[in-house]
Amino acid sequence: MATSTPVRHAWRALTGLLIITAVLFGINALGVYVFKASSWSPELALDLQGGTQIILEAQTAEGAAPTTEQMDQAVTIIRQRVDASGVGEADVTTEGGTNIVVQIPGQADEQTRQRIEASAQLQLRAVLYTGEPATTYVGDDGNETPYPTPDPTLQATPTAEPTNGSDPAWITPALYAEFLAYDCDNPENDPANAPKDEPLITCEADGSVKYILGPVELDGTSITDANFGVQQNNGQWAVNLKFDDAGTKTFGEISQRLFGAQAPLNQFAFVLDGYVLSAPSMNAVILGGDPSITGSFTQETAKTLADQLKYGALPLSFEVVSSDTISATLGSQQLQIGLIAGLIGLALVAIYSLIVYRALGLVIIASLAVMGVLTYITICILAWRMGFRLSLAGVAGLIVAIGFTADSFIVYFERIRDELRDGKSITGAVEDGWGRAKRTIYISKSINIVAAVVLYILADATVKGFAFTLGLTTVIDVLIFILFTHPVMQLLARTKFFGSGHPLSGMDPNALGAVYRGRAQFRAPVVQTAKTAAERRASRSRGEAERRQTIAERKQAELAKVPDNGKRSDTDKGGEL
Repeated sequence: MATSTPVRHAWRALTGLLIITAVLFGINALGVYVFKASSWSPELALDLQGGTQIILEAQTAEGAAPTTEQMDQAVTIIRQRVDASGVGEADVTTEGGTNIVVQIPGQADEQTRQRIEASAQLQLRAVLYTGEPATTYVGDDGNETPYPTPDPTLQATPTAEPTNGSDPAWITPALYAEFLAYDCDNPENDPANAPKDEPLITCEADGSVKYILGPVELDGTSITDANFGVQQNNGQWAVNLKFDDAGTKTFGEISQRLFGAQAPLNQFAFVLDGYVLSAPSMNAVILGGDPSITGSFTQETAKTLADQLKYGALPLSFEVVSSDTISATLGSQQLQIGLIAGLIGLALVAIYSLIVYRALGLVIIASLAVMGVLTYITICILAWRMGFRLSLAGVAGLIVAIGFTADSFIVYFERIRDELRDGKSITGAVEDGWGRAKRTIYISKSINIVAAVVLYILADATVKGFAFTLGLTTVIDVLIFILFTHPVMQLLARTKFFGSGHPLSGMDPNALGAVYRGRAQFRAPVVQTAKTAAERRASRSRGEAERRQTIAERKQAELAKVPDNGKRSDTDKGGEL
């Protein structure tokens, strides 16, 4: 006999769930054993693990105190630099009006430290001159001699008023002498504090090239987006920029000026913290506000530059005051309390399920166990791929998800019971109950997901972990409902224990109001028709009327029933003559 379609569907769904689980464990195994970047345990956030604290002090060109708006903007951008996804549970706050305190879970790696400490405003300047970073020259006697300190009598103002940011008139004798003597490793002045409306002498971040740059023509606030990718025409990595409307107009004018000019006057430098991140040449007139930076990028360097350009628009420069290791604010005790609360919630759900649904409660317990496994391995993978860290708020989201998951099972099982009360077979009740329950569950879960997304977007960073775990577990809940709970019910309905409506199965037709008539057959309880009910009411009315008759009326009624052709004997009249 061929296997029925529902059974084949059930086995396919369970096989698919097994494959998904194996793939997830395989991905995390690659991260653990091949890339050495993942772990078999979730990463914990600052409140549960502790981490690194870096204090930054704001520096303004005029020495005045920064405004509240500047500090708030700096906090937002630094938080984006440290934790662009918002689920790494980094904490960035202001302190004392001039300091920003950055707290990062775990030990901060060198790249993270560089992103935090590279906190000056991003500037875009035209390149006027480039040269080797050497600070010495060969004299007439053949000996190597350091370039002298610029003579203060050298001309320091342009002989002609520069017409634009690329005008070579900016390079005065005093500026050129200063350029020759400039030491990239030991600059006399911090280039991050250089005036915006004057030329700048600086170097590549690695000290490989020395530059004279023109005044600032754009800053990082004009960049609305920066990402990286592979160009289709040559297969090279590139950084793609997007300017706002004002930046698009200004950059278009700059590209018209630089395109076709001789090197290095055709170059445009992106400067962060006073050092050149990149100085690409202008290879076309770009009027659409979406240029691309190409070069000898790798995937890692392209991503780093894209992040620096995207999150580099700070209104202030900062100096690192201190960098220390901090302890957990809540610690392992609170984590244990949270886990105990979760276990208590699971135990209560299991007890309730077994009491109300009997053996069906085992399906709920098994579904919760599968959901727990998938959620755990998914969190491990997300910690590796997007820096997700589990905070106490995230643990709360996982605990709340237990109740939401139990709701799905209750809706499904109650729909099955409703079908059984209507006299359907157990296999039919499982299929029809699924059709009625899934619409309700999909609607409720979509509302949960929308709520989680809105909370993630609008809430503070400390609440993002709760919203993220709530949305994640809701998606996994739907997956378990489709690929595990319903297929298991399809298979159980065809077993002897469940299919015969055993009293302990949770699907006993007699207990649910239907009358059991044989294996998988039911007879609905007898329902009185309207005629039967009317007859009973009439009978009750006659009985009541009879009780209210007088003795004479009852005697007269009895005489009317005597069959004597309308006559009675003298004896019947009450005596003898």
